[in-house]
Amino acid sequence: MRYICKIKEIHLAGIYIHIPFCKQACHYCDFHFSTQLSGAESMVIAICKELELRKNYLAGQTIETVYFGGGSPSILSPQQIDLILASIVKHYNCQWKEVTLEANPDDLNTENLSSWKAMGIDRLSLGIQSFQPELLAFYNRAHTAEESLQAIDLARNAGFDKFNLDLIYGFPSKTHRQWEEDLSSALAMNPGHLSCYALTVEPKTALGNWTAKGKFEEPSEDFVAEEFEILQSMTEAKGYVQYEISNFALEGKFSLHNSNYWKQIPYLGVGPSAHSFDGKDRGANPRNNIHYVKAIQDNRIPFEIDPLTPSEKLNEYLLTSLRTIWGADLDFVRDTFGVDIGKEKSAVLEQMKQMGWLIWKENSLSLSKSGKLLADSIAASLFID
Repeated sequence: MRYICKIKEIHLAGIYIHIPFCKQACHYCDFHFSTQLSGAESMVIAICKELELRKNYLAGQTIETVYFGGGSPSILSPQQIDLILASIVKHYNCQWKEVTLEANPDDLNTENLSSWKAMGIDRLSLGIQSFQPELLAFYNRAHTAEESLQAIDLARNAGFDKFNLDLIYGFPSKTHRQWEEDLSSALAMNPGHLSCYALTVEPKTALGNWTAKGKFEEPSEDFVAEEFEILQSMTEAKGYVQYEISNFALEGKFSLHNSNYWKQIPYLGVGPSAHSFDGKDRGANPRNNIHYVKAIQDNRIPFEIDPLTPSEKLNEYLLTSLRTIWGADLDFVRDTFGVDIGKEKSAVLEQMKQMGWLIWKENSLSLSKSGKLLADSIAASLFID
Protein backbone atom coordinates (compact mmCIF):
# COMPACT_ATOMS: atom_id res chain seq x y z
CA MET A 1 0.00 0.00 0.00
CA ARG A 2 1.48 3.35 -1.09
CA TYR A 3 0.58 6.56 0.70
CA ILE A 4 1.58 9.55 -1.39
CA CYS A 5 -0.35 12.75 -0.74
CA LYS A 6 0.11 15.59 -3.19
CA ILE A 7 -1.11 18.96 -1.94
CA LYS A 8 -3.08 19.59 -5.15
CA GLU A 9 -5.57 16.90 -4.10
CA ILE A 10 -8.96 18.41 -3.22
CA HIS A 11 -9.78 18.57 0.48
CA LEU A 12 -12.59 20.48 2.14
CA ALA A 13 -12.39 22.54 5.32
CA GLY A 14 -13.22 21.58 8.90
CA ILE A 15 -14.57 23.15 12.07
CA TYR A 16 -13.19 22.42 15.53
CA ILE A 17 -15.36 23.22 18.57
CA HIS A 18 -13.57 23.51 21.92
CA ILE A 19 -15.77 22.67 24.90
CA PRO A 20 -13.83 23.95 27.94
CA PHE A 21 -15.45 21.91 30.73
CA CYS A 22 -14.55 18.75 32.64
CA LYS A 23 -15.99 16.97 35.68
CA GLN A 24 -12.57 17.00 37.31
CA ALA A 25 -8.98 17.85 36.48
CA CYS A 26 -6.78 15.00 35.26
CA HIS A 27 -3.40 15.22 36.95
CA TYR A 28 -1.43 15.33 33.67
CA CYS A 29 -3.65 17.64 31.58
CA ASP A 30 -2.72 21.20 30.62
CA PHE A 31 -5.50 21.74 28.06
CA HIS A 32 -7.79 24.68 28.69
CA PHE A 33 -10.84 23.69 30.75
CA SER A 34 -12.88 24.55 33.82
CA THR A 35 -14.67 22.34 36.32
CA GLN A 36 -17.23 25.11 36.95
CA LEU A 37 -20.08 23.70 34.89
CA SER A 38 -22.45 26.55 35.75
CA GLY A 39 -21.04 28.48 32.77
CA ALA A 40 -21.89 25.81 30.20
CA GLU A 41 -25.14 27.39 28.99
CA SER A 42 -23.63 30.83 28.35
CA MET A 43 -20.62 29.18 26.72
CA VAL A 44 -22.79 27.26 24.24
CA ILE A 45 -24.62 30.47 23.34
CA ALA A 46 -21.27 32.24 22.83
CA ILE A 47 -19.94 29.41 20.65
CA CYS A 48 -23.04 29.59 18.46
CA LYS A 49 -22.61 33.34 18.15
CA GLU A 50 -18.91 33.03 17.29
CA LEU A 51 -19.86 30.60 14.53
CA GLU A 52 -22.09 33.34 13.12
CA LEU A 53 -19.55 36.15 13.59
CA ARG A 54 -16.79 34.19 11.85
CA LYS A 55 -18.82 32.65 9.04
CA ASN A 56 -16.58 34.34 6.45
CA TYR A 57 -13.27 33.18 7.97
CA LEU A 58 -13.02 30.24 5.59
CA ALA A 59 -14.10 32.37 2.62
CA GLY A 60 -17.17 30.32 1.84
CA GLN A 61 -15.39 26.96 1.74
CA THR A 62 -17.45 23.82 2.16
CA ILE A 63 -17.22 22.11 5.56
CA GLU A 64 -16.67 18.36 5.44
CA THR A 65 -15.62 17.62 9.04
CA VAL A 66 -16.69 18.79 12.49
CA TYR A 67 -14.80 17.86 15.64
CA PHE A 68 -15.97 18.47 19.22
CA GLY A 69 -12.91 18.50 21.49
CA GLY A 70 -12.00 19.85 24.88
CA GLY A 71 -12.27 19.54 27.75
CA SER A 72 -15.00 16.93 27.75
CA PRO A 73 -17.63 17.65 25.07
CA SER A 74 -19.70 14.68 26.23
CA ILE A 75 -20.37 16.59 29.45
CA LEU A 76 -22.80 18.84 27.55
CA SER A 77 -26.42 17.85 27.18
CA PRO A 78 -27.41 16.42 23.77
CA GLN A 79 -29.59 19.49 23.29
CA GLN A 80 -26.58 21.81 23.72
CA ILE A 81 -24.50 19.84 21.22
CA ASP A 82 -27.39 19.83 18.76
CA LEU A 83 -27.71 23.61 19.11
CA ILE A 84 -24.08 24.03 18.05
CA LEU A 85 -24.50 21.68 15.08
CA ALA A 86 -27.63 23.56 14.02
CA SER A 87 -25.64 26.81 14.09
CA ILE A 88 -22.99 25.29 11.82
CA VAL A 89 -25.64 24.12 9.35
CA LYS A 90 -27.27 27.56 9.39
CA HIS A 91 -24.15 29.59 8.66
CA TYR A 92 -21.92 27.26 6.60
CA ASN A 93 -22.11 25.21 3.44
CA CYS A 94 -21.83 21.66 4.79
CA GLN A 95 -21.11 18.36 3.11
CA TRP A 96 -20.27 16.37 6.20
CA LYS A 97 -18.11 13.31 5.82
CA GLU A 98 -17.28 12.99 9.51
CA VAL A 99 -18.59 14.48 12.77
CA THR A 100 -16.53 13.50 15.80
CA LEU A 101 -17.30 13.83 19.49
CA GLU A 102 -14.70 13.31 22.18
CA ALA A 103 -16.40 11.41 24.99
CA ASN A 104 -15.47 9.94 28.34
CA PRO A 105 -16.60 6.36 29.03
CA ASP A 106 -18.64 7.45 32.06
CA ASP A 107 -20.76 9.73 29.85
CA LEU A 108 -21.83 6.90 27.58
CA ASN A 109 -25.38 5.73 28.16
CA THR A 110 -28.22 4.63 25.93
CA GLU A 111 -29.94 8.03 25.93
CA ASN A 112 -26.83 10.06 25.10
CA LEU A 113 -25.64 7.65 22.43
CA SER A 114 -29.02 7.56 20.74
CA SER A 115 -29.21 11.37 20.72
CA TRP A 116 -25.67 11.80 19.38
CA LYS A 117 -26.32 9.32 16.60
CA ALA A 118 -29.60 10.98 15.65
CA MET A 119 -28.01 14.43 15.31
CA GLY A 120 -25.35 13.20 12.87
CA ILE A 121 -22.36 12.39 15.07
CA ASP A 122 -20.76 9.33 13.50
CA ARG A 123 -17.36 9.03 15.19
CA LEU A 124 -16.58 8.79 18.91
CA SER A 125 -13.14 9.51 20.34
CA LEU A 126 -13.10 7.79 23.72
CA GLY A 127 -10.73 8.99 26.45
CA ILE A 128 -9.77 5.59 27.85
CA GLN A 129 -6.10 6.36 28.81
CA SER A 130 -5.70 3.04 30.65
CA PHE A 131 -7.57 -0.08 31.72
CA GLN A 132 -5.54 -0.30 34.93
CA PRO A 133 -7.56 0.83 38.01
CA GLU A 134 -4.43 2.09 39.78
CA LEU A 135 -3.36 4.18 36.78
CA LEU A 136 -6.85 5.63 36.33
CA ALA A 137 -6.75 6.67 39.98
CA PHE A 138 -3.27 8.18 39.59
CA TYR A 139 -4.38 10.13 36.51
CA ASN A 140 -7.55 11.21 38.37
CA ARG A 141 -9.83 9.95 35.62
CA ALA A 142 -13.56 10.00 36.35
CA HIS A 143 -14.32 6.60 34.80
CA THR A 144 -13.56 3.05 35.86
CA ALA A 145 -11.83 0.25 34.00
CA GLU A 146 -15.18 -1.54 33.73
CA GLU A 147 -16.77 1.49 32.04
CA SER A 148 -13.90 1.54 29.55
CA LEU A 149 -14.40 -2.11 28.68
CA GLN A 150 -18.14 -1.58 28.21
CA ALA A 151 -17.81 1.64 26.19
CA ILE A 152 -17.54 0.28 22.66
CA ASP A 153 -20.21 -2.38 23.19
CA LEU A 154 -22.62 0.32 24.35
CA ALA A 155 -21.78 2.52 21.38
CA ARG A 156 -21.99 -0.32 18.86
CA ASN A 157 -25.41 -1.27 20.19
CA ALA A 158 -26.46 2.32 19.53
CA GLY A 159 -25.36 2.08 15.89
CA PHE A 160 -21.86 3.58 15.99
CA ASP A 161 -19.14 1.90 13.96
CA LYS A 162 -16.31 4.50 13.93
CA PHE A 163 -14.23 4.83 17.09
CA ASN A 164 -10.97 6.09 18.40
CA LEU A 165 -9.47 5.05 21.73
CA ASP A 166 -7.03 7.37 23.50
CA LEU A 167 -4.29 5.66 25.52
CA ILE A 168 -1.30 6.89 27.54
CA TYR A 169 2.04 5.07 27.64
CA GLY A 170 5.30 5.75 29.43
CA PHE A 171 4.14 5.48 33.02
CA PRO A 172 7.34 4.60 34.93
CA SER A 173 7.59 0.97 35.96
CA LYS A 174 10.13 -1.83 36.22
CA THR A 175 8.53 -3.68 33.31
CA HIS A 176 6.27 -2.96 30.36
CA ARG A 177 3.54 -5.30 31.61
CA GLN A 178 0.92 -2.60 32.24
CA TRP A 179 1.36 -1.06 28.81
CA GLU A 180 1.23 -4.43 27.07
CA GLU A 181 -1.97 -5.28 28.97
CA ASP A 182 -3.54 -1.93 28.09
CA LEU A 183 -2.72 -2.38 24.41
CA SER A 184 -4.00 -5.96 24.41
CA SER A 185 -7.28 -4.87 26.01
CA ALA A 186 -7.70 -2.01 23.54
CA LEU A 187 -6.94 -4.10 20.46
CA ALA A 188 -9.27 -6.87 21.67
CA MET A 189 -12.10 -4.34 21.47
CA ASN A 190 -11.36 -3.96 17.73
CA PRO A 191 -11.88 -0.19 17.72
CA GLY A 192 -10.24 0.37 14.34
CA HIS A 193 -8.29 3.40 15.58
CA LEU A 194 -5.93 4.16 18.47
CA SER A 195 -4.34 7.46 19.50
CA CYS A 196 -1.45 6.85 21.88
CA TYR A 197 0.53 9.54 23.69
CA ALA A 198 3.54 9.42 25.97
CA LEU A 199 2.87 10.62 29.50
CA THR A 200 4.22 14.17 29.57
CA VAL A 201 4.95 16.25 32.64
CA GLU A 202 3.55 19.76 32.13
CA PRO A 203 4.60 22.48 34.63
CA LYS A 204 1.16 23.81 35.58
CA THR A 205 -0.41 20.45 36.41
CA ALA A 206 -0.60 18.31 39.52
CA LEU A 207 1.90 15.95 37.93
CA GLY A 208 4.23 18.85 37.22
CA ASN A 209 3.98 19.95 40.84
CA TRP A 210 4.72 16.44 42.12
CA THR A 211 7.72 16.19 39.84
CA ALA A 212 9.10 19.55 40.96
CA LYS A 213 8.80 18.43 44.59
CA GLY A 214 10.47 15.09 43.92
CA LYS A 215 7.28 13.09 44.50
CA PHE A 216 7.23 11.73 40.95
CA GLU A 217 10.18 10.60 38.85
CA GLU A 218 9.83 10.69 35.10
CA PRO A 219 10.77 7.55 33.18
CA SER A 220 13.95 7.43 31.11
CA GLU A 221 13.87 8.24 27.41
CA ASP A 222 14.88 4.65 26.71
CA PHE A 223 11.92 3.30 28.69
CA VAL A 224 9.46 5.52 26.77
CA ALA A 225 11.09 4.57 23.45
CA GLU A 226 10.71 0.89 24.30
CA GLU A 227 7.01 1.37 24.98
CA PHE A 228 6.67 3.23 21.68
CA GLU A 229 8.30 0.29 19.88
CA ILE A 230 5.94 -2.13 21.66
CA LEU A 231 3.07 0.03 20.42
CA GLN A 232 4.36 -0.11 16.84
CA SER A 233 4.86 -3.87 16.99
CA MET A 234 1.53 -4.81 18.57
CA THR A 235 -0.57 -2.55 16.34
CA GLU A 236 1.24 -3.67 13.19
CA ALA A 237 0.56 -7.30 14.10
CA LYS A 238 -3.16 -6.48 14.12
CA GLY A 239 -3.06 -4.75 10.74
CA TYR A 240 -3.05 -1.16 12.03
CA VAL A 241 -1.26 1.51 9.99
CA GLN A 242 0.76 4.15 11.83
CA TYR A 243 -0.52 6.98 9.66
CA GLU A 244 0.75 9.66 12.07
CA ILE A 245 3.29 9.43 14.88
CA SER A 246 0.63 8.99 17.58
CA ASN A 247 -2.21 7.58 15.48
CA PHE A 248 -2.80 3.99 14.35
CA ALA A 249 -5.76 2.75 12.34
CA LEU A 250 -7.05 0.01 10.11
CA GLU A 251 -7.49 0.83 6.42
CA GLY A 252 -10.54 3.02 5.97
CA LYS A 253 -10.60 4.02 9.65
CA PHE A 254 -8.25 7.04 9.59
CA SER A 255 -9.59 10.20 11.26
CA LEU A 256 -10.49 12.48 8.36
CA HIS A 257 -10.59 15.63 10.48
CA ASN A 258 -7.19 15.11 12.10
CA SER A 259 -5.66 13.95 8.81
CA ASN A 260 -6.65 17.27 7.28
CA TYR A 261 -4.82 19.13 10.06
CA TRP A 262 -1.59 17.38 9.14
CA LYS A 263 -2.17 18.02 5.45
CA GLN A 264 -2.43 21.79 6.12
CA ILE A 265 -6.13 21.96 5.20
CA PRO A 266 -7.87 25.13 6.49
CA TYR A 267 -10.08 24.87 9.56
CA LEU A 268 -11.98 27.18 11.88
CA GLY A 269 -11.51 26.75 15.62
CA VAL A 270 -14.36 28.02 17.81
CA GLY A 271 -14.44 28.41 21.59
CA PRO A 272 -11.85 29.56 24.16
CA SER A 273 -8.25 28.50 23.33
CA ALA A 274 -9.32 27.13 19.92
CA HIS A 275 -6.80 27.54 17.09
CA SER A 276 -7.66 28.32 13.46
CA PHE A 277 -5.84 28.16 10.12
CA ASP A 278 -7.15 29.82 6.94
CA GLY A 279 -4.46 28.38 4.67
CA LYS A 280 -2.14 31.35 5.20
CA ASP A 281 -2.05 32.38 8.85
CA ARG A 282 -2.76 30.77 12.20
CA GLY A 283 -4.31 32.27 15.28
CA ALA A 284 -6.09 31.45 18.51
CA ASN A 285 -8.83 32.53 20.87
CA PRO A 286 -7.96 33.45 24.49
CA ARG A 287 -7.55 30.70 27.10
CA ASN A 288 -10.08 32.36 29.40
CA ASN A 289 -13.78 31.47 29.54
CA ILE A 290 -14.96 34.75 31.04
CA HIS A 291 -12.99 36.95 28.63
CA TYR A 292 -14.08 34.85 25.68
CA VAL A 293 -17.80 34.95 26.51
CA LYS A 294 -17.69 38.70 27.29
CA ALA A 295 -16.01 39.49 23.97
CA ILE A 296 -18.53 37.48 21.98
CA GLN A 297 -21.43 39.07 23.86
CA ASP A 298 -20.00 42.46 22.84
CA ASN A 299 -19.87 41.31 19.20
CA ARG A 300 -16.07 41.24 19.31
CA ILE A 301 -14.12 38.33 17.89
CA PRO A 302 -11.30 37.68 20.40
CA PHE A 303 -9.20 35.88 17.80
CA GLU A 304 -5.53 36.89 17.61
CA ILE A 305 -3.49 36.14 14.48
CA ASP A 306 -0.03 34.68 14.91
CA PRO A 307 1.71 35.75 11.68
CA LEU A 308 4.39 33.41 10.35
CA THR A 309 7.34 34.27 8.14
CA PRO A 310 7.77 32.25 4.92
CA SER A 311 10.54 30.19 6.52
CA GLU A 312 8.39 29.54 9.60
CA LYS A 313 5.55 28.34 7.37
CA LEU A 314 7.92 26.04 5.52
CA ASN A 315 9.39 24.65 8.72
CA GLU A 316 5.92 24.10 10.16
CA TYR A 317 4.95 22.19 7.03
CA LEU A 318 8.03 19.97 7.32
CA LEU A 319 7.37 19.36 11.03
CA THR A 320 3.73 18.33 10.59
CA SER A 321 3.98 16.47 7.28
CA LEU A 322 6.94 14.34 8.33
CA ARG A 323 4.83 13.05 11.22
CA THR A 324 2.49 11.41 8.72
CA ILE A 325 2.57 8.44 6.39
CA TRP A 326 2.03 10.82 3.46
CA GLY A 327 5.24 12.68 4.21
CA ALA A 328 6.53 16.01 2.90
CA ASP A 329 5.78 16.82 -0.74
CA LEU A 330 9.03 18.34 -2.04
CA ASP A 331 7.36 19.55 -5.25
CA PHE A 332 4.93 21.53 -3.12
CA VAL A 333 7.82 22.96 -1.07
CA ARG A 334 9.65 24.05 -4.24
CA ASP A 335 6.57 25.56 -5.90
CA THR A 336 5.24 27.28 -2.76
CA PHE A 337 8.39 28.38 -0.95
CA GLY A 338 10.95 28.42 -3.73
CA VAL A 339 13.19 26.02 -1.82
CA ASP A 340 14.69 22.83 -3.22
CA ILE A 341 15.09 20.74 -0.08
CA GLY A 342 16.87 18.02 -2.04
CA LYS A 343 19.68 20.44 -2.89
CA GLU A 344 19.62 22.67 0.19
CA LYS A 345 19.78 19.73 2.60
CA SER A 346 21.47 17.10 0.44
CA ALA A 347 24.13 16.20 3.04
CA VAL A 348 21.58 15.87 5.86
CA LEU A 349 19.22 13.85 3.68
CA GLU A 350 21.97 11.47 2.65
CA GLN A 351 22.99 10.95 6.27
CA MET A 352 19.37 10.30 7.31
CA LYS A 353 18.92 7.82 4.47
CA GLN A 354 22.10 5.96 5.44
CA MET A 355 20.85 5.76 9.02
CA GLY A 356 17.64 4.23 7.71
CA TRP A 357 15.47 7.01 9.11
CA LEU A 358 14.12 8.57 5.91
CA ILE A 359 12.27 7.23 2.87
CA TRP A 360 12.52 9.30 -0.33
CA LYS A 361 9.98 8.20 -2.95
CA GLU A 362 8.33 10.09 -5.84
CA ASN A 363 9.90 13.30 -4.50
CA SER A 364 8.16 12.81 -1.16
CA LEU A 365 9.97 12.43 2.17
CA SER A 366 8.60 10.25 4.94
CA LEU A 367 9.99 8.63 8.07
CA SER A 368 10.85 4.97 8.45
CA LYS A 369 9.65 2.97 11.43
CA SER A 370 12.87 3.74 13.34
CA GLY A 371 12.86 7.35 12.15
CA LYS A 372 9.52 7.95 13.85
CA LEU A 373 11.29 7.73 17.19
CA LEU A 374 13.23 10.86 16.21
CA ALA A 375 10.55 12.72 14.24
CA ASP A 376 10.98 16.20 15.71
CA SER A 377 14.78 16.21 15.61
CA ILE A 378 14.83 14.92 12.03
CA ALA A 379 12.39 17.63 10.96
CA ALA A 380 14.46 20.26 12.77
CA SER A 381 17.58 19.17 10.87
CA LEU A 382 15.75 20.09 7.64
CA PHE A 383 14.52 23.49 8.78
CA ILE A 384 15.40 26.51 6.65
CA ASP A 385 16.52 29.71 8.38
